Amino acid sequence: MSKKTSKKLSKKEYEKELYKLQVELCRLQEWIVEKGLRVIVLFEGRDAAGKGGTIKRILERTSPRVFRVNALPSPDERQKSQLYMQRYIERFPAAGEMILFDRSWYNRANVEPVMGFCTKDQYKRFLKNVPAFENYLIQDGIILIKYWFEVSKEEQTRRFENRIKDPRKHWKLSPMDLESHRRWYDYSRTKDRMFETTDSKWAPWNVVNGDDKKRARLNCISHLLT
Repeated sequence: MSKKTSKKLSKKEYEKELYKLQVELCRLQEWIVEKGLRVIVLFEGRDAAGKGGTIKRILERTSPRVFRVNALPSPDERQKSQLYMQRYIERFPAAGEMILFDRSWYNRANVEPVMGFCTKDQYKRFLKNVPAFENYLIQDGIILIKYWFEVSKEEQTRRFENRIKDPRKHWKLSPMDLESHRRWYDYSRTKDRMFETTDSKWAPWNVVNGDDKKRARLNCISHLLT
């Protein structure tokens, strides 16, 4: 979806394009309310690939009554005993709402198997069952859009180093982020497996090249509006 380019956007060019897209997002929210649509947008990808920055630009000029984000913490003991999808389903949209998940049920396809937070059986069962689950959502009338933000290992390293050096960005960096960087190739394997099993015709993955943050934001928002 996102193409590599050597030309950097100037701040003026970026803000001009972002303004146009945010105007269209405001029109989109009116349409969602008018038609009573239920929309779910998943944001997945590498750490520091630009998911959060894109979500911020989507939300900053739209109504929180229509567009909302969910970034769920690790499940507590009670939630671990429930149906895996339950805590996500509880936050699904009603008519006239768009819900953005800053990481989603796809934690079970990437973070959990790499870090040992789920069993091999749970991992395999998830990959087998999630396409049918998503097909059910769509048959029920939900619009489901899935984004994967990719970033090169070199660029991720640069961004992590920047967060370490800047005290204002320390909150953006966790021990889990550093561990995921160390396990780069393990994440690559689970990502490839995830695409093989869950990139369905009814809920395809849309890959965003996140090496250029500004272009990634514009490309993702532009795609969301199509």
